[in-house]
Amino acid sequence: MTSAPAFAVPSPSALRRLLARAALLALAAACPAAHSAERDPRPAPAETLRASLAFHASFDTTADADFARGDRRVHTAIDSGKRPSAVPGLPAAELVRLAPGAGRHGGALEFRGQTKQQVFYRGPENLGYRAGPWAGTVSFWLRLDPDRDLAPGYCDPVQLVGQRWGEGALFVEFTKDHNPRHFRYGIFPVTKLWNPENKKLEEMTDAERPMVFVRRPVFSRERWTHVLITFAQINSARADGRGTLYLDGEPIGTASGWTHTFNWDPAQSALTLGLNYTGFIDDVAVFSRELTAAEVRAVFSLPRGIASLPTPP
Repeated sequence: MTSAPAFAVPSPSALRRLLARAALLALAAACPAAHSAERDPRPAPAETLRASLAFHASFDTTADADFARGDRRVHTAIDSGKRPSAVPGLPAAELVRLAPGAGRHGGALEFRGQTKQQVFYRGPENLGYRAGPWAGTVSFWLRLDPDRDLAPGYCDPVQLVGQRWGEGALFVEFTKDHNPRHFRYGIFPVTKLWNPENKKLEEMTDAERPMVFVRRPVFSRERWTHVLITFAQINSARADGRGTLYLDGEPIGTASGWTHTFNWDPAQSALTLGLNYTGFIDDVAVFSRELTAAEVRAVFSLPRGIASLPTPP
């Protein structure tokens, strides 16, 4: 007669440990999301974008900003040198108007004719300029055919400027003489520092200009193009400034290795829209830091644009 096999009986303390381990494994299997979050405590992308948002104008119901760390109101100056005396509101409707339902998301702002008047938002808190290292991101959508819609001359759909152009500026532009017209992103330090001989821009080589170039840009009346620019190390006092241009979520190029010294009076800084521009602009946003490439793709893919982000505090 064979004897039954002997089994080791665990001690009470060992049994408690085994039961506790089994319970933890069952909980992890039932709640994989919670288990993953425990391993990766980083905030969700929408939360990090929301925390960095400084300004957003959707143009759905008004030209004033939906959210702003500073003045929400849109202003119009009779020309670029008259911003301190500008009045709230848009120019006459035959020049600039809200276009309900015409936007990439909801409404849009439509620039209908060339004018010397300047449409802008006041910059101090909205742009967050500072004399130490300064960084940020500007996001917006454009819809136009540059070669059919724009009047002769340079066209700057978006600019970040101080009291005068020669004190430093960030901007995107369509060129004046090329066919097809080129699209460029420029970060110009104080003029006398980067262009002491005051050369004409088109007479310079690419290496002499702190810009990113798109010589055959794809813009259209039939589709919206997402434009996003980042910048970093402005006023770092070192040759480490950089700026990247993205179109439809993809990086186009980076201008780097410049000493980007600006000399702004923050009280006179401004975000300007539509200089010599004819076409639509939508969903303009400013972030207070340089977004990563992954974050840029996330912004491009937001289903309702910047309004998809949680409401900033």
